[in-house]
Amino acid sequence: MKYYLAIDIGASSGRHLVGWEENGELVTREVFRFPNGVKEEKGRLVWDMPALAGYVREGIDRALAEFGQIESFAIDTWGVDYVLMRGDEPVPPFYAYRDSRTEKIIDEVHSIVPFEELYRHTGCQFQPFNTVYQLYEDRKSGRLEGVTGLLMVPEYLMWTLTGVKAREYTNATTQGLINAETGKFDTEITDRLGLPRCLFPELSAPGTVIGEYKGIRAVLCATHDTGSAVEGIPMEGSEPYISSGTWSLLGVKTPKPLTDAGSMAANYSNEGGVGYNRYQKNIMGMWLINRLRSELCPETDFGTITRLAEESANTATVDAAAQEFLAPESMVRAFDKAAGGALHTPGDYFNCAVRSLALGYKKALEELEANTGKRYTKLYIVGGGARNGYLNRLTEEVTGKTVAALPIEATAIGNLKIQMEVSK
Repeated sequence: MKYYLAIDIGASSGRHLVGWEENGELVTREVFRFPNGVKEEKGRLVWDMPALAGYVREGIDRALAEFGQIESFAIDTWGVDYVLMRGDEPVPPFYAYRDSRTEKIIDEVHSIVPFEELYRHTGCQFQPFNTVYQLYEDRKSGRLEGVTGLLMVPEYLMWTLTGVKAREYTNATTQGLINAETGKFDTEITDRLGLPRCLFPELSAPGTVIGEYKGIRAVLCATHDTGSAVEGIPMEGSEPYISSGTWSLLGVKTPKPLTDAGSMAANYSNEGGVGYNRYQKNIMGMWLINRLRSELCPETDFGTITRLAEESANTATVDAAAQEFLAPESMVRAFDKAAGGALHTPGDYFNCAVRSLALGYKKALEELEANTGKRYTKLYIVGGGARNGYLNRLTEEVTGKTVAALPIEATAIGNLKIQMEVSK
């Protein structure tokens, strides 16, 4: 029996799942789960990278203790964020994408390379935390002095285990710096922004073996978690999907990037998949509900929260994609302002969040169909958010699509499938 280890790290938690094939089916077992989250340090939002690296090692040790021998492992995380390197020394702080440090330089970036041109080159949707803006802020603040390289978060964690600095394609496409036509870093953009070329080496494809740790082969999966999640969906043909977690990533597989004016106006992104393009859009997702819960009723379980939402007769909604929900000091106050004071009970707030997400999905699907020129009948929802039956039902009602809700660890499953393909 061959065992494989998927290390899947999200913005609020991480997990180690061992997978193996049994009677032609993929079987998984979670061996370790650990917390994650941004922390405040000197007024900035950062990741605790040493803690993450420690958790990664602990989970590997537990997997080895339980299964004896592991064929390979791979790590996936969220995109956009990175660790600057000076030789073999990481450069702290390790900024989190929800930090507001890029706000003051976005207009300056666009004065050098207008967003229309950025989008035409990269097909990457506008988000104030895109790597392109983070790196330009690094340059302006002097953080790039003496820097010799950059590793995205999963690449950095792999380096701490293997000593190998490898850059992977799907995660690179979240940066807003990959040319949509060539699939390589766009040196015209990076040069105009004054970003050193040492930060933009050749990329490796998912499935590349880069080294080993404790006798286990280290494999690059689709290291951007959504890239792995799409690989983990048991999809019939090419239908829209929502990878539902902290973010809701709604999209569809396309043969090539779409960088037309309609796609830019709808703020759709083009990101790398395993042999295809992922045409998708970020919607705030479970972040809204999680933050409301932390303020209104932190001890209440999510089943009760869903029931409270369903029982509320309040029909107020907000724009679930609005930037004021990205990192507010108080999510309750952000909802109060956006809903005009129409919310009163915890159930009202949760109902507003759920209804708003469903309407956000409807709008995004209408844009997707208009831009791809195709009509779809089915919508796959995977990840933790797929467990919210109320949201699934509302989504089906407002979109008119048949919702296939699969509350599976799609990201870890996709991670494992890529590893298993390597050993065939």
